[in-house]
Amino acid sequence: MKKILCYGDSNTYGFNPLDGSRYDVRWTTILQKNLGAEYEVIEEGGCDRTGFVSNLKGFAFSAQEHFPTILYENVDILILAIGTNDLQFQYDINDETVENGLKRLISIAKTKTDTVILIPPVVLDNNILDGYFRCQFDETSVAKSKNVGKIYKKLALEFDCKIFDINEFAKPSDIDGLHYDITSHNIIANKLCEYILKIS
Repeated sequence: MKKILCYGDSNTYGFNPLDGSRYDVRWTTILQKNLGAEYEVIEEGGCDRTGFVSNLKGFAFSAQEHFPTILYENVDILILAIGTNDLQFQYDINDETVENGLKRLISIAKTKTDTVILIPPVVLDNNILDGYFRCQFDETSVAKSKNVGKIYKKLALEFDCKIFDINEFAKPSDIDGLHYDITSHNIIANKLCEYILKIS
């Protein structure tokens, strides 16, 4: 059985933008169903988790500290879908912060598997500025979200990682401009399943 570890934030967790609950059916569970019994999809998504900066909420929310502790066994594929929460204006990140932080996560991931799939942060929709999460994200966050994917693609080449850019075929919901609706979760899972079967 091949093991796939999905490490990320609230869009990996399956946050429902309609009411703040967790989707029972989300891209990770759909991926498991699509891939079947020959694969085990391990979910490690966490709401408000940052990838590159120390999170004020503590250890489990800070990937730089938490990620190494959950890699207790080798996996066949490791999916890193992290970085959106670093765009919150309170962290005031720059390209160097993203690049150095992502390099470290990749280096850690490579100790457990040769196959690392990078998923760049969601490109934020402008309607986030009028919704619930306007207390965390501003115009600068939206602008940075449109450019940060370039760093992921650069490092994917540099470190021989795969790149799977969800932004090419899915966008966040109109409800909050940050999280995917269930239609997008299905699209993401179906396309990711095709991609995994192609590379594994």
